[in-house]
Amino acid sequence: MIVEQVMKTNITVLTPEDTIQKAIEVMRAHSIRHIPICTANKLVGIISDRDVKEATPSTFNKHSVEEFKKPLKQIMTTNVITGHPLDFVEEVAALFYEYQISCLPIVKEDKLVGIITETDLLHTLIELTGAHQPGSHFEVKVQNKAGMLFNVVRILNEHNVNIHSVLVYPDSEDEKYKILVFRIQTMNPLPLLHSLKKEGHIVLWPNMPGVTS
Repeated sequence: MIVEQVMKTNITVLTPEDTIQKAIEVMRAHSIRHIPICTANKLVGIISDRDVKEATPSTFNKHSVEEFKKPLKQIMTTNVITGHPLDFVEEVAALFYEYQISCLPIVKEDKLVGIITETDLLHTLIELTGAHQPGSHFEVKVQNKAGMLFNVVRILNEHNVNIHSVLVYPDSEDEKYKILVFRIQTMNPLPLLHSLKKEGHIVLWPNMPGVTS
């Protein structure tokens, strides 16, 4: 899945000359936490609700009214990490993790075309894994070699079980193995799990008597 499939394109933006007070009003009106700062649709910065809070003066400050009138160019982040509409969602997720960011403006041909947030990524993960669909899931430990995924899928096919999603991650205790995580469209996976065990697969979850190895 690529970014342009999940990014928001109806973007609320402000200019460097807009005030802190304006940013507060826009964030409240649209229930957002980030606002790209643009000049002629070109991204020049970004502000977050944290930036606004840190710049918001104390009510005991006699100069508080003037502080609210400060332009956003004084508090915005200008070294903005951006993405492209054709980036893969998993690559964008890695950027969020690596740089500890919660929002990523999407730029194409030097123009702002979209934005993606932590919430968007979480929603995408739920869709990709099928976690919102009725069914069940199981985990199998297999050797880290070609054909193992096919072998497990073949058994699912024999049981006429539809697959919502498959995730693969390395076994933290033994690099010779990998863990396959399946979400499947059945509420009773027991017959399938017995077949997997019969063929020598190590069923890690569900951890039920007579099912796991």
